[in-house]
Amino acid sequence: QVQLVESGGGLVQAGGSLRVSCVGSGRTFSMHVMGWFRQAPGKEREFVSAIGWSGGSTFYADSVKGRFTVSRDNAKNTVYLQMNSLKPEDTAVYYCAADRSLYYSGALPSRRAAYDYWGQGTQVTVSS
Repeated sequence: QVQLVESGGGLVQAGGSLRVSCVGSGRTFSMHVMGWFRQAPGKEREFVSAIGWSGGSTFYADSVKGRFTVSRDNAKNTVYLQMNSLKPEDTAVYYCAADRSLYYSGALPSRRAAYDYWGQGTQVTVSS
């Protein structure tokens, strides 16, 4: 069982930067692939990024590639999403999630169904 808590959201101007964090509890946090998703009002929750359990592999949605960077510190049970060059269309609630497998070594999943554990989300608002 993994419990996740996001933080670091807020209001930022277009072109600015923000880093959101996700702290996990449970002894298996470091064994899980971690994903970031976001949901804008009236839209489906969409994949943003994922990082392998060791931090050695990452995967990004095309919409954020080159602007966002995912990282993790397993000693702190924390995963980060550094967001640069923010755009108004990045406005959403950002969720972190842990996949159901342990030490998964395949292609990083972007499907919501692959992730069993979710945080409560943190709001990111980008003003134009």
